[in-house]
Amino acid sequence: MSDDSTSRRLTRELGTFGAVMMGLGSIVGTGVFVSIGIAAGIAGPAVIVAVAVGAMVATFNGLSSAQLAANHAVSGGTYEYGYAFLTPAFGFTAGWMFLIAKSASAATAALGFSGYLLGAIGVDVDQWLVPLALAAVIGLTAVVYSGIRRSNVTNIVVVTITLGTLALFVVTGSPTAFADGLSNFEGFFEAPGGGGGFRAVLFASALMFVAYTGYGRIATLGEEVRAPRTTIPRAIIVTLVVTMVLYLAVAVVGVGAIGADGLSAATDELAAPLEVAAQAFGVPGVSQVVAFGAITAMLGVLLNLILGLSRVLLAMGRRADMPRLFGRINAEGTTPGPAVLMMGGVIAALTLIGDVRVTWSFSAFTVLIYYAITNLAALYISSEHRLFPAWVSAAGLICCASLAFFVEPLYWGVGLGLIAVGLGWHALARRIRATDA
Repeated sequence: MSDDSTSRRLTRELGTFGAVMMGLGSIVGTGVFVSIGIAAGIAGPAVIVAVAVGAMVATFNGLSSAQLAANHAVSGGTYEYGYAFLTPAFGFTAGWMFLIAKSASAATAALGFSGYLLGAIGVDVDQWLVPLALAAVIGLTAVVYSGIRRSNVTNIVVVTITLGTLALFVVTGSPTAFADGLSNFEGFFEAPGGGGGFRAVLFASALMFVAYTGYGRIATLGEEVRAPRTTIPRAIIVTLVVTMVLYLAVAVVGVGAIGADGLSAATDELAAPLEVAAQAFGVPGVSQVVAFGAITAMLGVLLNLILGLSRVLLAMGRRADMPRLFGRINAEGTTPGPAVLMMGGVIAALTLIGDVRVTWSFSAFTVLIYYAITNLAALYISSEHRLFPAWVSAAGLICCASLAFFVEPLYWGVGLGLIAVGLGWHALARRIRATDA
């Protein structure tokens, strides 16, 4: 018996401004408030190069995502593009990698939020980091469950606060960063503890690339965007330009103020590197404002990740690559309830790891594989429907496939194992569907 709830379509409610704000809300958070500190511990002051390399790769991928979403505007992102332009196996792998990667990113956002808040109020981080992160996941899952319109309003408020906070960080921190002749940039390619070098920069670039990938949320919301062929590309490009400028400015000021080793240590101890950097500015109240901005930013990222993850699970449920329960939406067409609750539960489970380095590093490999498939799919768009040259997608494919294996072997080894598990499940699901038919 068919279920109408799996065939309904979500309502198109987002214009360009709303889509840009969704993109910024998905990007500007964990990447700038936490992962810059992680990457600084790997690459040293050359984290600035890693930020730039990550931006370059994100540009290639963003343009590929834009033209795919403009030509195939449905919820599900590269999961749907893989099916439409490649093969079911590629489509499933993309969806599976997205669920894994972004669930880990969401757990990082929840832990980062918790670290900044606990540090700001002076509460023991070791004892309360995970419980507070779990509370954030539960609360924002409830917000996303209520529908896209309320989620969009919440997101706009969060993004406005975040951008203002980071602008304050850059302006007030610049005098400190440049006061001593840039001594913190000496030994540019040397990481804390004597590491560094070319491989370290590429590893850090892989981590920083993940910090840009929230623009894909615009594509995964393709079914809810008005005039998708023009709105989606425009929103992705604007989102990426704003983010690149912001990340570079914050990285320069952060390293200049307390050094790469200071950012790395602050990430290990509190998961709050920018708050520690702001304390060195000597400007009253700035560190507290930065902490508040980080708290709201991470909540915004968490909200947008739950939103995007639930839409991909919705698409997979509709095609029965996941249980059909997850392909259902409510009668009003505003939210895929079962998918939202499932992804909230998965993110909550991952927060129990309690280590932002582990969750963020693991997400790097899986998200790079996801975007490699994005670029591959974009190469198959016909010339008359192509918005950007084919070399853009080819460059994105090469960059993603290469950077994925500069992540530590533990993480890409586990990632490859999970791909194998996912493809095994996919083959079984297809066999069951064929038998039922």
